Amino acid sequence: MTAGRSHFAFALHKDDDSRWSEAKLILGSFLVILLIGTIFLVQPSSHNGEVRFIDALFTATSAISVTGLGVVDTGTAFTLQGQIFLLILMEIGGLGQMTMTLLLIAIFSKRVGLRQQVLAKEALGQEGSVNIIQLVKRIVLFAFIAQLIGTGIMAIRWVPEMGWGRGLYVSFFHAVSAFNNAGFSLFANNLMNYRDDPLISLTIAGLLILGGIGFTVIVDLVRKRRWRKLKLHSKLMLLMTPALLLVGTLMFWLLEHNNPGTLGNASIGGQLLAAFFQSASARTAGFNTIDIGLMTPAALLFLMMLMFIGAGATSTGGGIKVTTFAVVLLATKAFLTKRPHVTAFGRTLSSQIVTRSLAIIIVSTMVLMLAMFLLMISEDLPFDKIMFETISAFATVGLSTGITANLSSMGKFILVLVMICGRLGPLTLAFMLARPVETRIRYPEENVYTG
Repeated sequence: MTAGRSHFAFALHKDDDSRWSEAKLILGSFLVILLIGTIFLVQPSSHNGEVRFIDALFTATSAISVTGLGVVDTGTAFTLQGQIFLLILMEIGGLGQMTMTLLLIAIFSKRVGLRQQVLAKEALGQEGSVNIIQLVKRIVLFAFIAQLIGTGIMAIRWVPEMGWGRGLYVSFFHAVSAFNNAGFSLFANNLMNYRDDPLISLTIAGLLILGGIGFTVIVDLVRKRRWRKLKLHSKLMLLMTPALLLVGTLMFWLLEHNNPGTLGNASIGGQLLAAFFQSASARTAGFNTIDIGLMTPAALLFLMMLMFIGAGATSTGGGIKVTTFAVVLLATKAFLTKRPHVTAFGRTLSSQIVTRSLAIIIVSTMVLMLAMFLLMISEDLPFDKIMFETISAFATVGLSTGITANLSSMGKFILVLVMICGRLGPLTLAFMLARPVETRIRYPEENVYTG
């Protein structure tokens, strides 16, 4: 839930210089934390002798962008110290630099400046008069309580298997990774050994859905508690999230239930559980209970579509965002039905929101095309695997067909840039490059033939 992930942020500012400087501030703070994380991970005491600088950079980027792509096995390549550094980076990446900064300011009783409050309100999707410090405290408390509950539930399975110390640690690591939609696992094959285990699968899925729905929606639900009073953003999220989960579950089951490499040898209940888990994880968690590399091409394509859509705005997840996808669907419907305005639940969406949603999709597509092009030059790999890996990195998902560890140093660096762009948001970086200038000039209209 970094400030950069809020695509609402920059459109609200009237001063372009301020907007540009805020983009630089967001990127600068992200890169500073990334550099510190990389230095910590590359220390000999953080790994077992098989982590190079590019691998440490890749892993730190994957953790702070809560992606989960790995070039080394997290459970064996990193020592306990290195794994704790990863936990810290995942928490910072999931909750956001701005949220964590304000929390530290509150802890040490420092005064929060007006500029910091404005940035934090935008990052958290808040409007009007809000006690931002109190809100940040509640969000952080909610996040830690959710992670502790998840730890307790998963400990029921892992403590008897591993003992109290190891079992509680593994449970906590996966709870943090799941809630922050990071996808890092301490197991070499992720969660494939727990494909048919409802306790682990449903707990992980519940945490990632909770983290991916967005703190804006959670705050709105706590305050309003009635559907009629909820904001339009919350209504769209609460409608689209279960719809995408249901469609994803049914599609994965239909496409994979006869595939012996994934769901074919499981019971009907096991198949549906695994299909539901993968549907939830695809929208930016990165955990897998089936072998992604053995999925059918149709299922992989559908998985890429879900990854591209991603989770909710102001959430721990990535992608273009569920609401962006919803706005474009509503705009398309309005165009096809020849309605003059885009509406939903008795409210009209401004043309600025529609334009911004289209811009997000266009800029995201351009970034993906460029990254895929560069990877096809640097790597000798099939196009479908490069495409999957690139979308997974950009949408901060972390699912892989198994090629990440075999990438060249150049390929890894390209994905590092893709993960940074995906986490900060393409419009944040576009504003830095374009430095837009508002104008009051209005030119005569003229038609252009399209379609």
